[in-house]
Amino acid sequence: MKCSSVSSLSSNLEERTQLVMEEEEVMTLREVWKEIQGCDDWEGLLDPMNSILRNEIIRYGEFAQACYDSFDFDPHSKYCGTCKYQGAHFFEKLDMADRGYQISRYLYATSNIDLPKFFQKSKMSSVWSTHANWMGYVAVSTNEEEINRLGRRDIVISWRGTVTYLEWIHDLKDFLHPTNFGEDPSIKVESGFYDLYTKKEDECNYCSFSAREQILSEVKRLVERYKGDELSITVTGHSLGAALALLSAYDIAEMKLNFRNGSKIPITVFSFSGPRVGNLKFKERCDELGVKVLRVINVHDKVPTVPGIIANEKFQYQKYIEEAISFPWSYAHVGVELALDHTHSPFLKSTSDFSCPHNLEAHLHLVDGYHGKDRRFCLENKRDIALVNKSCDFLKSKYGVPPNWRQDENKGMVRNTDGRWVLPDRSRMESHPPDTAHHLEQVLKSPSQTL
Repeated sequence: MKCSSVSSLSSNLEERTQLVMEEEEVMTLREVWKEIQGCDDWEGLLDPMNSILRNEIIRYGEFAQACYDSFDFDPHSKYCGTCKYQGAHFFEKLDMADRGYQISRYLYATSNIDLPKFFQKSKMSSVWSTHANWMGYVAVSTNEEEINRLGRRDIVISWRGTVTYLEWIHDLKDFLHPTNFGEDPSIKVESGFYDLYTKKEDECNYCSFSAREQILSEVKRLVERYKGDELSITVTGHSLGAALALLSAYDIAEMKLNFRNGSKIPITVFSFSGPRVGNLKFKERCDELGVKVLRVINVHDKVPTVPGIIANEKFQYQKYIEEAISFPWSYAHVGVELALDHTHSPFLKSTSDFSCPHNLEAHLHLVDGYHGKDRRFCLENKRDIALVNKSCDFLKSKYGVPPNWRQDENKGMVRNTDGRWVLPDRSRMESHPPDTAHHLEQVLKSPSQTL
């Protein structure tokens, strides 16, 4: 090809890119929110990266990050395993009060299952609960300006991921369990995820309803409460939380809680560094139900490669071995993948610490700088790079940001009236809204809907 031809091709490409950027500037989120939520599987929005989509991925990623920033994982605290903040002050305490959302309810799961390295327990004898861990929250957009910007009222479900790095992978049973959420027993998910989502503990106020029952009753309540509004249901999570996000999104759709007066409320999952959750039948059913999933991964992260190392969506004969021989370790990713590469960021250093490529703040940093395949890394929102080192050591030392810098002032200790340093008592967390049982009963009214 002649130099003049190359120059002309480059010029045309720059002109088309500029037109796309100008078009994006004219469009607003309220006009294109359904496309941003994946109604067309993000066709044409990822390469080059659409700026509105980038902002929304980061925004939902920050909802997931809030689970880490508010979780008490200190084994020396009697509140270990719970949220540090009351729901009414949750977003305020995390400097997210301007987001226009309010906590609708907190989510809990029993720690009495075989995923020991996922749960945090206190070393003290007197604790808030011996059976439960705080798992995340449900929130809803309530600010009128934010609702107008979004183009709808948004219900967000955010799941906590693991705080124990990658050890929880070794606790995966790696065999499949039928969901039994619908009528097809061949739809299966990893048994550890299933147990975490469905088990309950009658002796514990926080786990008297399973995480699944908490989700279904709350979605039912909110859909009824805002029956006159246009709604979206967005589920997000990182790591193991991403697995729970996909499982709960599928469940909501399978139970038809997103159907209202003949119309369908869109369900979208923004998943960060998530493992595979279920078999090929599970993937196919999610697609059939219209659950939209955007999986944000770092190509150097190990978690998205498990489970299903032997048989997965890349294996040519996966459908055959699932249907013909019922192979028990067949897994498939769901949705569209946004693959990022941390080596493209000039701010991040080379490291042998596997927790760094897995870190959620690092993923959000990469999203901010991603413009498309083979395009230069450039921070679009000028998102503070110091956030990367919140809970890891990933930034190059020349930026002067200490590793693992985020912690409560004085680790939460305060002086009492006697001048002694103590860990203050916290108000007791509400276990479940009093109408949980009522809305759960409404979910179960349909003969096809069983728990």
